[in-house]
Amino acid sequence: MKNIAIVGCGGMGSGHAFAISSGSGNAVGTYSNDRSGGFLHQTDTDLRNVLHLTGVCDINPQRIQWAHEHGFPVYPDFDAVLAAPEVDIVLIATPNDLHKEMAIAAMRAGKHVLCEKPVMMSSRDLEEVMAVSAETGMVFYPRQNRRWDEDFLTVKKIFQEKLLGEVYHIESRVHGSRGIPGDWRGKKEHGGGMMLDWGVHLIDRVVDMIPGKITNLYCQTTHVTNKEVDDGFTLMLTFERGLTVTVEVATNNFIDLPLWYVNAENGTAMIWNWDLEGKTVLRVPGEEKDSAPILAGSGLTKTMAPRKKDTTQTLPLPSVEFDANTLYVNLVETVEGTAEQIVKPEQALRILRIMEAALESARTGKTIQLEK
Repeated sequence: MKNIAIVGCGGMGSGHAFAISSGSGNAVGTYSNDRSGGFLHQTDTDLRNVLHLTGVCDINPQRIQWAHEHGFPVYPDFDAVLAAPEVDIVLIATPNDLHKEMAIAAMRAGKHVLCEKPVMMSSRDLEEVMAVSAETGMVFYPRQNRRWDEDFLTVKKIFQEKLLGEVYHIESRVHGSRGIPGDWRGKKEHGGGMMLDWGVHLIDRVVDMIPGKITNLYCQTTHVTNKEVDDGFTLMLTFERGLTVTVEVATNNFIDLPLWYVNAENGTAMIWNWDLEGKTVLRVPGEEKDSAPILAGSGLTKTMAPRKKDTTQTLPLPSVEFDANTLYVNLVETVEGTAEQIVKPEQALRILRIMEAALESARTGKTIQLEK
């Protein structure tokens, strides 16, 4: 059991407070959809057995009032958190531009750090933080938690177990229509923009799933609702064995495309949404007889003619079993020295470098040669 204090009690910090204090790992009371009893899985660890929330702090009086109303203990300021002997771990959930200073201060005060994503504003900043972690012996843990999203784990199973054969192209996206939230996330000085907000998660999942180097990338950003930072992007990644991935985030789309679209040599998988609506279509072994042409617009085509029903098999998405609270548990086990850290600072560093290259590609309009 370790004691944890939360610095920053806005949207993410308050979610952590509910997640830890309830033991569920869920941001209870802060989300509206309710699938499978609130995203609980049969294997989820009760966090009350591994973490104790000692309190929260925030510079916003309204958030302090919120904490009091919900029964969370409150530290008067960040210095009080650092000075508190009972605090083992500091969870940093502040705007991105504050992460570096706070992480370094916490580790120098003898506290381990769980840091919200993106952990830093730049790869250079993270290198400095990693040096302090090595110097002090304190754990710095990036909260890149969407490796435990059920949609991703489903695709990862399809990919790793080759359920559709060898995968050659993947599309991963999130779409919304509300623009960037009306707070610091729209400001460049605070590390706003969708690349740093959602991109870090989607890219992290892709490189966690696919082994090997990224040979090149090309990126385009959009600025429909915000001219200061990107409100969306399309990023194309090529891995060394030829597999390609399109990562897309959009905040001005009023018709959503699938969260996942996976093409493999023997079939295709699609996941529409976080409710895991989707399917796989698998080619039945054997040669299909020549198809009859169809009328496509003003011309005929055999190439795009649909397959006969007996040549494919439609199957439900494979099921996965997992503990959605693995990151929290692994954080404690890492601090206690009983397990290897799963989400490593070196991995977060790679993601930051990929995002920096993506933004450079968007700025220059050029393909970037990456991990040679």
